[in-house]
Amino acid sequence: MVHSLKSFWFSVIVLVVLGTSAQAAVFWRCELPGGVFMVNLATIASVSTHEYVVDAVARVTEFTVGTNSAVVARFYYLEPMVPKSPVGLGQSVIDKVQQRTEEAASRTGMEEVWKKVVKNYPTTTHAHTVEYRLDSLDQITKLQKSLENAWRNNQDTQIKLQSDESSDN
Repeated sequence: MVHSLKSFWFSVIVLVVLGTSAQAAVFWRCELPGGVFMVNLATIASVSTHEYVVDAVARVTEFTVGTNSAVVARFYYLEPMVPKSPVGLGQSVIDKVQQRTEEAASRTGMEEVWKKVVKNYPTTTHAHTVEYRLDSLDQITKLQKSLENAWRNNQDTQIKLQSDESSDN
């Protein structure tokens, strides 16, 4: 009787261990113009979004994924802080200058640099940080919703964002 009881408990332990190790990992995969980020949902420790202003010239909206490893993923949208005129006529002049600046950047090829992640070594290196610069606030929202749904439902999920477009799932 004691032998069969020990055998029974040993079998239960083996089944629990095998069942636990046999579970397949569940991933969130995000394909972006700047690369691919893929994370095992079980390793996600935190997800956050926030907005801040850099040197009074740009507003950053950032979506961050923290994991149990040293890696942190940052997805952000950067937009220039465009001054607003208190009078309507002055605002049209400011808007026209902004439009011409963007057109000039496009003609000179500087537009592509503006859309890239830019780091100045060693000032802005983010050890263990993977960064992706997005084209719109809408893309930030779509990534956040996609990851939150995948994480909440523990479901393999893929999302693909195109450059200058919102997204295709």
